Amino acid sequence: MLGIFLGLAVLMILAYLGWSIIWVAPIAAGVVALTGGLDLLEAYKDTYMGGFVAFAKDWFPVFMLGAIFGKLMEDTGMARSVAVALTKLIGTQRAILGVLVSAAVLTYGGVSLFVVVFAVYPLALSLFREANISRKLIPATVALGAFTFTMTALPGSPQIQNLIPMEYFQTSAAAAPVMGIIAAIVMAGGGYFYLRWREKKLVAQGEVFTEPKEKKEIEQPDETPNFFLSLLPLLTVLLTLNLLNWDIVTALISGIVLIMLLNVTMFKKFIPSMNSGASGSVIAIINTSAAVGFGTVVREVPGFANLTEVLMGIKGNPLISEAIAVNVLAGATGSASGGMGIALEALGSKYYEIAMNSGISPEAFHRVASLSSGGLDALPHNGAVLTLFAITGMTHKDSYKDIFVVAVLIPVISVAFVILLNTIGIL
Repeated sequence: MLGIFLGLAVLMILAYLGWSIIWVAPIAAGVVALTGGLDLLEAYKDTYMGGFVAFAKDWFPVFMLGAIFGKLMEDTGMARSVAVALTKLIGTQRAILGVLVSAAVLTYGGVSLFVVVFAVYPLALSLFREANISRKLIPATVALGAFTFTMTALPGSPQIQNLIPMEYFQTSAAAAPVMGIIAAIVMAGGGYFYLRWREKKLVAQGEVFTEPKEKKEIEQPDETPNFFLSLLPLLTVLLTLNLLNWDIVTALISGIVLIMLLNVTMFKKFIPSMNSGASGSVIAIINTSAAVGFGTVVREVPGFANLTEVLMGIKGNPLISEAIAVNVLAGATGSASGGMGIALEALGSKYYEIAMNSGISPEAFHRVASLSSGGLDALPHNGAVLTLFAITGMTHKDSYKDIFVVAVLIPVISVAFVILLNTIGIL
């Protein structure tokens, strides 16, 4: 097992230093292979690339179509339209809630996290300026709405972190709805009250809104599409996926087609937007596939049997060991989907077998895997966190402690809470 932990350490340290997981993962897999007695070249060409290609084959259409859907929502102004309407409805006196809800609705509707950051930040800046709230809280507010409960907890979410477990546990996107809703309440409620407490504390210290030293405001058109029409593509993806039980690929295509039909006068933007979305999805799928390939190599070394025995030997509810495995690997890779991909590629079949032979449903394993992917993933080296700081003009020193509370600490607490409820028989 020492080689497995050594490989994980290499992966985590190099990822933390900002090195791309695309080439770091094969190096870490090579460490595992060498210390595990595997032939290095064979482990890379067959085992590693086998896991890499298998994941890309299954999930590339979802990554690509999801990215295209989000980019079209952004470039047609529909994402901004939804965010503007919601913030106006909630009002500037509740600026944190307005930004939080706007980010949450877009994420739950299928818009990618990175697009949500670009769409919501200009509104957040305007609202925080009017409410005289320190900009230090903008990153954590956006992170709470986009990186937590809508990504992993709310049943039916079309985000990839909620879809990956379906393959391993034979479940749907709405798996374990009560468990997911309870976790979402803990995350959203706990995070919101924390941010309001921080707002009051900063005001008491004399810290209020200050203009960015460098103008980071993103140019937006004065006019936006109709709010209700802009909401339709989001609802289409959600309803076709969950009520009509369409495949996520078909659901996303229906949303994309609807965006183009509702914005036919902007047809000149369609090709550049689709090209940009498709190009961006390639990096995302390769990053996650690289992490999954690492997990495939881990599964092949003799020490994996010992690691499995240790994890499965954790006393109490087997959901605990799943939560630990997914959280640790998400933290190591700085990626929710990557960490969960490694864990489920290596241990998913074992957890499914436990579900079949115990009183715990596969749906519970699905939901805990999804929830756990959204915990330690948001450590300082996470790509979405770094993008958030780049867009908002803030730094780790300014805002990371607040992100840590709302996107790491509270989500971990929510997982522990729902597992406790499952253990005592409430869920």
